[in-house]
Amino acid sequence: MWQKAHGFVLDIHALTAALPKQETYGLSLQMRRAAVSIPANIAAGFRRRGKADKARFVNLAEGSVEECRYFLILAQDLGYGDTQKLSATLEEVSRLLGAHAAAILHIPGHSRQKRAKEDGDGPDDDGGKPLKE
Repeated sequence: MWQKAHGFVLDIHALTAALPKQETYGLSLQMRRAAVSIPANIAAGFRRRGKADKARFVNLAEGSVEECRYFLILAQDLGYGDTQKLSATLEEVSRLLGAHAAAILHIPGHSRQKRAKEDGDGPDDDGGKPLKE
């Protein structure tokens, strides 16, 4: 999971290096910050002892995934490059994080619930319960 997230960061750096100069302190900086936050929070949560503390860092990483998801849509819409490969990698990171959160919190049937949510006819992938902090 961390390796896949780290690879995503490297790919984001390559994409943002090619963005127009006017985006240096705008979209480029925001994309890099959000991308780096994903593996950083995975690493920070790794050594935590309590389930709630581990889950909190996974939740922070998941929030950064959502930021990146939007930034990739924006970059595509602004014509800054094809972001489909990056979006696919990010989706894989998101699935891994979801499975990790489910394992930490012992959420039964997570895979089934996740598929139902993606189809638009099931409960949230957290079973409708907020993560405890």
